[in-house]
Amino acid sequence: QVQLVESGGGLVQAGGSLRLSCAASGRTFSSYGMGWFRQAPGKEREFVAAISWNGGTTTYADSVKGRFIISRDNFKNTVSLQMNSLKPEDTAVYYCAAHGSRLGFGAQIKEYAYWGQGTQVTVSS
Repeated sequence: QVQLVESGGGLVQAGGSLRLSCAASGRTFSSYGMGWFRQAPGKEREFVAAISWNGGTTTYADSVKGRFIISRDNFKNTVSLQMNSLKPEDTAVYYCAAHGSRLGFGAQIKEYAYWGQGTQVTVSS
């Protein structure tokens, strides 16, 4: 079993920044890819960013590319999402997720087996 706990959400003005963190426990964190997803009211959950098990590969949704940065610390069992130049359309609940396969990496929701409870990010215009 894997436990994921997100933190760092909040209210920010457009153009501002926030840093989300996710603390993982319960299995060998360093062997699994991690991802961030988000879900806005009335919309489906969507991919935001993913990072490979060793941090060597990252991928981003086009909507956040150049503004968001995903990183991980395998010593602290954490994954972070630095969000810059935030826009009102970034408003959503953000979820941290752990890939279901050892050494796995990807952008598809179905690939991820474990999810955190989510943290709200609200960007005001």
